[in-house]
Amino acid sequence: MPVERSILAAISFTRKPFLNLEPSLTGIAPFIVTRYDKYMKKPEQKRGRPRKANPMTAAERMRAYRQRKKAAGLKNVRRWEPEDHPFEGRYSDHQILDARSLALHCAIARKITRDAAMLQIAKDNLERWAKKAGRHPPKYLQEWQTILKRPWPEIAHFICSMSDDAIRLRSSSPFAGILSDAERERVYAAFRA
Repeated sequence: MPVERSILAAISFTRKPFLNLEPSLTGIAPFIVTRYDKYMKKPEQKRGRPRKANPMTAAERMRAYRQRKKAAGLKNVRRWEPEDHPFEGRYSDHQILDARSLALHCAIARKITRDAAMLQIAKDNLERWAKKAGRHPPKYLQEWQTILKRPWPEIAHFICSMSDDAIRLRSSSPFAGILSDAERERVYAAFRA
């Protein structure tokens, strides 16, 4: 409960009328002004634990934490590996699919290098996709149209590269229909093993 402090104040009246009082009334009128301590500024308290004389650095605290965990019999785990098959699962599904797509496009590049007329299949695919897309073709379609205007050695280098754009664009490749079913199945089988 806040401590109340009272101050006695006085107002001196003159002979002029004040607050509808009679003009003849003069004197001192006492009134009380109350002030609460809760509205006064308090000294700021520091948050957190009190400081030690020689505190440890962050690295020292981490070392001490690891030693406590090691003493408790816990081991430092940096990644999850299933216990029954410790060597499986080292690559994510996306990495495997990217590698398989790269292998397929390398086979496509070899085949088109032998027969340059097969490049027209990819251009026809793009043309068909552009008609289907209408007024607002997707960005990948425009990118492939730009790429297929280049000379064949540059196209082959791009589709067989590991650049971010090549990896991204191989997922929407216009080279469908160039490899036979047997050729495509051979690549798929290699990645199932």
